[in-house]
Formats: sequence, C-alpha cells, structure tokens
Amino acid sequence: MAAPMIPPETAPDFLSRHGWDGAEILPLAGDASFRRYFRVVKDGRTAVLMDAPPEHEDVGPFLAVARHLLDRGFAPPRPLAVDRERGLLLLEDFGDDRVGPLLAREPEREREIYESAVDILARLARERAPSDLPAYDDAAKVREVMLFPDWYVPAVGLEVDRESYLPAWRAAWADLLESAQRSPVMVLRDYHADNLMVLPGRAELGLLDFQDALAGHAAYDLVSLLQDARRDVSPALEAAMLERYMDAAGVPDRARFRAHYEVLGAQRNVKILGIFTRLWKRDGKPFYPTMHPRLWGYVERNFAHPATAPVRAWFDANVPARYRGDACLRAMTG
Repeated sequence: MAAPMIPPETAPDFLSRHGWDGAEILPLAGDASFRRYFRVVKDGRTAVLMDAPPEHEDVGPFLAVARHLLDRGFAPPRPLAVDRERGLLLLEDFGDDRVGPLLAREPEREREIYESAVDILARLARERAPSDLPAYDDAAKVREVMLFPDWYVPAVGLEVDRESYLPAWRAAWADLLESAQRSPVMVLRDYHADNLMVLPGRAELGLLDFQDALAGHAAYDLVSLLQDARRDVSPALEAAMLERYMDAAGVPDRARFRAHYEVLGAQRNVKILGIFTRLWKRDGKPFYPTMHPRLWGYVERNFAHPATAPVRAWFDANVPARYRGDACLRAMTG
C-alpha cells in the first residue's frame, strides 16, 4: 500500500539543523517507489523535502547523478541539505509546473516543450557516461523484461513458453548492446513528461527522478519521452522529435539508430506492463493498470519494425489479442 503522506518524525529536527526551524511541511507527492516528497515553507521561502527510507532507498545515487548533471549545465534540483543516515534530502523547489499537467492545460505548448526535452537528450548524448556508473547491460535488461512473465502473465491467467522468451529478446537487443558498450551515455531511465518541469524564468527544463541512471544506449531516454506511459504522444510528434534528435545529436547511421529505438521501446514498454501489474498486485495501487492500453499501443507500434521480429514472434505465439490491451483491467473486475 502507498505510504501515508505524513512527514517522518525526524523531519523537524533535520530542518531545524539547516535553517528551517518551525517551517510548515506540506504533502507534495509520492511515487511508485518508497520515496515521498513534501514542500517546506518558511518566511516566503520554499524547498522540497525528500523522504527516502534508508531501509528501502539509498540517496547516494541521486546525489551522484545530480552532481554530474549540475557540473555539465543541466538542471536537476540542487541539494540544500543531506542526512543520508535518515534518508532525508532538502532540495531546490522547482514549483508546480510538471510538463504532463501543464500540457493538459496548455496543449498548444506541446511541440515547443518536447523540442526542449529532445535537445537536452542530444546534449546529454555528447557526454560519455561516468566511468563508475553501472552498465545498462544484458543482465539489467533481463531483470526488467522478466517482470512481464513474472507479474503480467499470471495476473491475466495466461500460460506462456518461458524457455523461448529470453532468447527472443537477446536476439533483438544484441546489436544495440554492442553499440552502447562502445559509446555509453548516461541514461536517466525515467525521462518523461511527469519528470520534467517548466521552471519559472528559465529556458532549461528541470529534471526529476534520475537516481536509477545507468550507462547505456542514448535511444532509451528518447523512447521514455516519446512513448510516454502516462500521456498520449502522437506518431506524428514522435517522428518529428526523432528527426530533431538525430539532427542535433549527429547520429551517423539513422536506420540503425531507429532499429535500436524500436527494440528499446518494446523492451521498456513490456517492462512497464510488468511493473504496473506488480504495483497493482503486490503494492495495492490499482491505478497503474489503467495505463496498460496505452502501453500496448506503443508495443504494437514497436512490433511494426523488423528489428523487433524475434520478440514480436514470441508475443504472437504466446499472448493472443484478448490478453493485451485492457486485459488486466478486466481481470481486476472479475
């Protein structure tokens, strides 16, 4: 179940030690992990308190990635105070203009904002990943795609051929892993509209939720942005932003990059189908499967590309149409 939005008992002491004595602590957001966020208000100043229970979360990766991004001119929230032992961070407050909700109110800004988001990725792709960043390698991808047979498949009452599942994926992603190993970039891994902020008085978009960054293929974050689980991205906008990215990043082999993009899209979307099912079945968060139909739409879009053929063949043989789309929603209601 989701943690209640009550500040941890240690928060007032932490804030007092860093100049925020007596500050008001207001619920701000929770997410799919154990992290919770609160807005801290005092004398016209605001900041954001991250509560990351140390038995479940480690704030070290967040701080390391934030430092790397800040040093290169990107805009993560600046850490203002840290208590790693208690899992508390005080962060710069980016305000309330997440790109997802903002575009629901101002849809005419979609192209402008997506262009800015794509340009950030093109800049990030010019920076080699830090040498100490773990690789987004075969083992990591295996752990992720296994979420589908481990969680989604039983939730919809399906029997599948598990023995042939991973060989299909490995056949599809072998070339992109070789490419990523030669020139790895920092992959933020959750780069989408709800983790991007429009910042008051600044052209740069603010970056959130990057603590799970790995060294991998530049196309992964582009997929996260353009095949967003939480909002519809039209094929026309996706195609235009892909072209913009490849121009800005100077992609030398566009056909190969597009093949990698579609395989990574299939991998990411299938992974998220498993994660969202787990959030429902294990963590009591039934909202997440409501996004499954959108994810399946993206998967079908990925499967139209020849590079995904081994995985598409496995799904065609094992996951009939009635077990796709809203199958988990139907399973929920009996």
